[in-house]
Amino acid sequence: MDAPLHYDVTPDRPDDVARLSALATAIVKDWYDPIIGPEQNDYMIARFQSVPALLEQLRGGCTYQILRSPGEPRTDIGFVGFYPRGNELYLSKFYLAAPWRGKGYAKPVLRHVAAFAAARGLGAITLNVNRHNPTLAVYEALGFRRIREECNPIGHGFFMDDYVCSIPVPLPF
Repeated sequence: MDAPLHYDVTPDRPDDVARLSALATAIVKDWYDPIIGPEQNDYMIARFQSVPALLEQLRGGCTYQILRSPGEPRTDIGFVGFYPRGNELYLSKFYLAAPWRGKGYAKPVLRHVAAFAAARGLGAITLNVNRHNPTLAVYEALGFRRIREECNPIGHGFFMDDYVCSIPVPLPF
């Protein structure tokens, strides 16, 4: 199986930022409404995946990439967002659209992210996973380990109730 292609989104291409925002909104609504409820999810999408929020993150050093299908015609299948934080790479976002989940893309995408980390001398990839997110099992099967729990207020009475997970770079697979 071919790995997905990675298309960099930059703040100087507003159409790409809008495309990322629309893709993120659709995927995150589909995935997280049942987990955290539509009210909190809509708030989080506006706060983190709107065009202004994405532009701020991009200008602050976050790398966002749209994942595209390896075959023809090219299709946007998901996205990743990550940035260096201390001696690690923080994987802020990794989402695939429903038809593309469970098809073996996690490993090649994580290898790509790990190569980015290794090129910058970063020794681990760290991420937050909602405690009720079934994807936690996927991350753990890939070798991520829970290192702590966090419950962070994000405004309007909402909290991000997460496990923080980490995997060393180079990856064990």
